[in-house]
Amino acid sequence: MGLFSFLKNAGSKVLTKKNAKAVKTEEIIKLEAKLLAKQKMILLQGVVESLPFDVENLNLKYSDDKVTIFGQVDSQEEREKVVLALGNVAGIAKVDDRLSVVKPAPEAQFYTVKKGDTLGKISKEVYGAAKHYKKIFEANKPMLKSANLIYPGQQLRIPALDNA
Repeated sequence: MGLFSFLKNAGSKVLTKKNAKAVKTEEIIKLEAKLLAKQKMILLQGVVESLPFDVENLNLKYSDDKVTIFGQVDSQEEREKVVLALGNVAGIAKVDDRLSVVKPAPEAQFYTVKKGDTLGKISKEVYGAAKHYKKIFEANKPMLKSANLIYPGQQLRIPALDNA
């Protein structure tokens, strides 16, 4: 006996997606869930790696709507940008920040964008003057591509104003 050739699309239609779904076992369901979680973790890792700085010893854990991040960054600003980048991904409700910082600094505050907000309006509310909107924009790059593209529910980093 040896290798026999057949027409691939001829014969009984046993190997269909519908039939495969009908015989899905608990083991297959668990494997699919594990694979989907792994795919999501790879995508979340891509979000962090797309930032313009490195996170040393990056390690992520993902479960349901929560991501835990481990690693080391140079500054508090980088730490906050990593948390915001992950937290502003649809489907993520919680970020468990386990990052260490080489050069610690005071934490910035976070602000949740409301309907009708602009960076100027947020600046006026937080700093007392709309003219500081560029500081908010710069503090949230590269997550923000334009000062006009913010959306309700988005979390923004609001750094302290320099006394200069």
